[in-house]
Amino acid sequence: MEDARVLLVDDEVSFIETMAKRLAKRNLSVASASSGEEGLAALAKDTQTDVVILDVKMPGMDGIDTLREIKKAYPLVEVIMLTGHATVETAIDGMRLGAFDYLMKPCELDELLKKVKDAKIKKNAHEEKIREARAREIVLRRGD
Repeated sequence: MEDARVLLVDDEVSFIETMAKRLAKRNLSVASASSGEEGLAALAKDTQTDVVILDVKMPGMDGIDTLREIKKAYPLVEVIMLTGHATVETAIDGMRLGAFDYLMKPCELDELLKKVKDAKIKKNAHEEKIREARAREIVLRRGD
């Protein structure tokens, strides 16, 4: 499998810088944004993003609002929610809105990498199903 394209969205700049370096060392393509609004703008620019690693607690547009907008505009992009302030309610909200998974900060890098890999596999499977459905549709139309 090709390496995932990841977007980190977190208002803690030092966290983004450190995590971006650590993920890039593991052959992931990493972009970053320091707010929900910046994250949405980054997704609009790079439509090849596979996985968003999204902080829940951010000033302005928080992670839940950002997740809602990502899923509305980019339903196949998988989102991993990340927070140091987890509550059960927030986790349930995030999963209900389509988050792939939910991790506590600080999280183990290996655990995060496994989640990113699993999220990329899920996104690839959805894209393949869509391609197959479109191909069947074309074949059926030609048969008319």
